[in-house]
Amino acid sequence: MRIAIIGAGNVGSALGRGWLGAGEDVVFGVPDPADPKYNSLPRERLRSPLEAARTAETVVLATPWQATEAAVKSLGDLSGKIIIDCTNPLGIGPNGLELVLGHNTSAGEQVAAWAPAAAVFKTLNQIGAENMDKAPLFPVRPVMFIAGDDEARKPVVMSLIAKLGFEAVDAGPLRIARLLEAYGMLWIDQALNRERGRSFAFALIDRSPGQAATPRSE
Repeated sequence: MRIAIIGAGNVGSALGRGWLGAGEDVVFGVPDPADPKYNSLPRERLRSPLEAARTAETVVLATPWQATEAAVKSLGDLSGKIIIDCTNPLGIGPNGLELVLGHNTSAGEQVAAWAPAAAVFKTLNQIGAENMDKAPLFPVRPVMFIAGDDEARKPVVMSLIAKLGFEAVDAGPLRIARLLEAYGMLWIDQALNRERGRSFAFALIDRSPGQAATPRSE
C-alpha cells in the first residue's frame, strides 16, 4: 500500500521514518520538492501534494490546522481513499494554545466534509512528533486511539498504527474525534505547561480479571 504524507514537518517526517522502517511505501507531498529544506528526506520520495495523493491508497494529513482545508482541496479527487487526519484544531486564545473546535464538531469531521467520498479516520494526534517513530522504545506500548465511520477499512488503519509500535484501539465512529482532539490537547498541555516534557505517552493497562484489590502502600 502506498501512503502519501501531506506535509513534511516534524509530524510528517517522523511518520514517514516510522512507516518506511516498517517496510511501507511512503511518498511525501510538499509544496516544492526541490527545496533544500527537505534534504533530510529521501529525494526520490518527494512529490507535489497532488501527485502524492493521486498515486496513494492512503493519504495522511500532517499539516497545521490552519492550512488543512486548503491542503485537502488541493489534492484532487479523493474518492475511495483512506484519509488519516493527524491534526489538532489549535489556535491561540487568552490562556495560550487551545482548541478552536469542539463539542459540536471536530477537525476530523471537518476533513470528512471537505472530502465526502473518502474514508476519514482521526488518529495520531494524541502524542508529540518526537515520539511518533519511537513507540517501540517505551517500556509499555503506548496507546493510540482511532475514530472513523468506515468499519470495513478501519482494520487497515489500525494495522498501520500498530506497525508504528502503538497499541491501536478502536475508539468508535468519527464523531469521537471530538474526544480525541481534547485528549490530544491534554498531551500538549502536559508537555508544554505542566513540565512533563515531550518524551511521554499515554498507555492502557488492564487489571487481571478476578484479581483481588490490594491497597497501595503510601
